[in-house]
Amino acid sequence: MNRQVLLFISLLCLEPVMGQVSYSIPEEMPRGSLVGNIAKDLGLEIRRLVAGKAKIYTRNSDRYVELNREKGVLLVKERIDREALCSKTELCALEFQIILENPMEFFRVTVLITDINDHAPTFEKDEMKFRISESATLGAKFVLTKAVDLDVGINSIKTYELKPTDNFALKLNKNNDGNKNVEMVLQKPLDREKQEQISLVLTAVDGGEPQMTGTMMIQITVLDANDNAPVFTERVYKATITENSPRGTVVAVVTASDADRDVNAKILYSITNTMDDVHKIFEVSERSGEVQLTGEIDFEHSQKFEVDILASDDGGLTDSCKLIIEVQDVNDNKPEINIMSKSNVISEDAKLNTVVTMINIEDRDSGENGQVSCFVGDGLPFSLKSTTNYFYTLVTDSELDRESASEYNISVSCSDEGVPSLSSSVTLTLQISDVNDNPPVFERSSYEAYIVENNTPGLSIFTVRATDADWNQNARVSYILEDSSVNGASVSSYVSVSADSGVVHAVRSLDYEQIKDFQFRVRAQDGGSPPLSSNVTVKILIQDQNDNPPQVLYPVQTGGSLVAEMVPRSADVGYLVTKVVAVDVDSGQNAWLSYKLQRATDRPLFEVGLQNGEIRTIRQVTDKDAVKQRLSVTVEDNGQPSRSATVIVNVAVADSFPEVMSEFTDFTQDKEYNDNLTFYLVLALAVVSFLFITCLVVIISVKIYRWRQSRVLYHSNLPVIPYYPPRYSDTLGTGTLQHVYNYEVCRTTDSRKSDCKFGRAGSQNVLIMDPSSTGTMQRIQSEKSILDEPDSPLEV
Repeated sequence: MNRQVLLFISLLCLEPVMGQVSYSIPEEMPRGSLVGNIAKDLGLEIRRLVAGKAKIYTRNSDRYVELNREKGVLLVKERIDREALCSKTELCALEFQIILENPMEFFRVTVLITDINDHAPTFEKDEMKFRISESATLGAKFVLTKAVDLDVGINSIKTYELKPTDNFALKLNKNNDGNKNVEMVLQKPLDREKQEQISLVLTAVDGGEPQMTGTMMIQITVLDANDNAPVFTERVYKATITENSPRGTVVAVVTASDADRDVNAKILYSITNTMDDVHKIFEVSERSGEVQLTGEIDFEHSQKFEVDILASDDGGLTDSCKLIIEVQDVNDNKPEINIMSKSNVISEDAKLNTVVTMINIEDRDSGENGQVSCFVGDGLPFSLKSTTNYFYTLVTDSELDRESASEYNISVSCSDEGVPSLSSSVTLTLQISDVNDNPPVFERSSYEAYIVENNTPGLSIFTVRATDADWNQNARVSYILEDSSVNGASVSSYVSVSADSGVVHAVRSLDYEQIKDFQFRVRAQDGGSPPLSSNVTVKILIQDQNDNPPQVLYPVQTGGSLVAEMVPRSADVGYLVTKVVAVDVDSGQNAWLSYKLQRATDRPLFEVGLQNGEIRTIRQVTDKDAVKQRLSVTVEDNGQPSRSATVIVNVAVADSFPEVMSEFTDFTQDKEYNDNLTFYLVLALAVVSFLFITCLVVIISVKIYRWRQSRVLYHSNLPVIPYYPPRYSDTLGTGTLQHVYNYEVCRTTDSRKSDCKFGRAGSQNVLIMDPSSTGTMQRIQSEKSILDEPDSPLEV
């Protein structure tokens, strides 16, 4: 079949972009037939249809047309019967929208359905009967039932034919609405005595190709005389009725009169509409002519009714009129909110005027009753924008923040302008997806933690904790120990941080005496892309533990020597003998020291100060007191548990040093110390002997080497030039040469007779030697002097 395509594209300034395309196709096309290339006609690429998830949005036309996204075409989904789809209108069209997402766009599509001649004219009844008096005057009219053709336009009923035409002729009267009334007109007098029954055939012919016809039989019974036919007071009656009126409501009253009397003046009224639903909705009283409502009327379904009413008397004479009933609209329909396309999730960093949902509003009422306005609730970052009539887009009108609101329940309300106003609403749920726009935040601006020294490695010290206002992966916090140094070592050798929990562990055992506190930085980093982070400073304070005993500085304890304090026998009470000096590297009460003297006799001569360690006499010295006094002093700290050290203090109670020496000579030397001293002496003797032998061998080797070199030079037959080094002393007693002399020697290799040239000395004096002179030094000493001098000016 031929297919016409009408294309209209109109782009709007508002988002989303909107266009319109119209197609025209005949009815009854088989399934899968091409309606149109929608991608080409809209100027869209096929990949845009696929990526945008293009779909058809419609309320009642989706079962007739389908979209093939892969080919970009519209296809017939189901056979289209124009008469079933648009029974009462000549212009029949399917209207729907093409919706695309990312970004949201929609296009209007109109498909006009053209009629084909697929229906023949039909009559409601196969037969129609008339009772006509033989006295009926020529020109008397009899209304015939019209045929109905479901096709429209040229395919509808074109004409009627009546056969035979001996007594009656066919007359077609065209009404103002374009329809034709079919009347049978008497053109030849009837004679009951000649023919009491007359049979006629009425044929309806349409204008399609090929032509199609429908027929109805007319049976006429000829009666005796009835001179006057009924006559309506008006040819066309008009009435109005409000939709949803109750059954039994009187719509109008039609009146006809008959000039006859008695039985021939008795008029009966009837409705002659055939193929529509008029006779189901209205009825006319046979006697009174009142037209009453017997069914339901809906303005949205039918706005006007045309009722054909027939008046007939008992003599078979008739007249007809038309009752036009206008239906008045009542605001009985709420606005219908249809979601064309929507996003369930939107990113919190969405730009302003991002389309969230596309909405179609429909109110089946008309006029002010069908005027609809829509709005969203207050306090929401969204607004409704009207793109065209009955189409709205829900867009963002302010920034979104998932941390403030992760979900919105958006109530869209629409109300019409009818009285009373009707409204409807729908709630849209919109999730806000997270964007990594919040860095982790620590619970504190800085941390301090304490740990007791001598901890076990791996001990958990405390926990740093940070929270991230974002969600899911963006809120997953990892903890990282930033690189720094503590006492020249990496901080990672002191502590570690659990990446998942933020627990700070001690990597090594800490010593308060080496380091009392240190600090480092921990970075909290989320799992977003790109990741965000924040830092916090952590200070670790090491608490002292009593892990060090006191150390005695004085008196010094030696292994082999003996140190004694002398106390004269005339010493008074309180005489200061010595002072024990001790320290504790711990701190606090762990470093508080106390001194105690272990009493060895019943009458002690000395006591030690509890706090200062001073050893003093507590009584006068007597003859019974031994010269040698060995005091054991215990130094104890105040830790828990306490630690202590003991020192031996030797005291000599004597007035003179010899007396002291005589008493202390029996002290035996420490055997181990003597053994060690002997070992070191033997070792030193061995080392010295080895070095002496080594030097002797080296000296002898050098002497031999020089002697051999001198022998080689002697046999070479080269002249020897004496050289006197600086400060050279004459061995013959002639004095000392006070100057330094430099010589230049020039010689040949083929003769012993060499030419020698002597330059001037480096000082003020110049010494010139005759080339034939032999010198005053012995030959061997001259040769040795020349060979041994590294700075000799002799040149070959």
